[in-house]
Amino acid sequence: MTKLAQWLWGLALLGSTWAALTMGPTLGLELPLTCREVLWPLPAYLLVTIGCFALGTVGYRVATFHDCEDAALELQTQIQEARADLARKGLRF
Repeated sequence: MTKLAQWLWGLALLGSTWAALTMGPTLGLELPLTCREVLWPLPAYLLVTIGCFALGTVGYRVATFHDCEDAALELQTQIQEARADLARKGLRF
């Protein structure tokens, strides 16, 4: 199962549970008023929570990104070789 399918199944499960709980009176399920008051804005809370998690994950990945010093040196060498080759062919920098 792909990660997308896992997320979609999870969202479908959460969405159907939320819909069943919010439509409780029509289904014969009576919830206290405090539960219903918390239940209505729950999708917005989850959206904000997922956004914060995504932002934190991106920040963590950027902060712990490892530099590839060997690849950087190799790339700089290739750039110098390319400049020298182009200079031999008459291109001025």
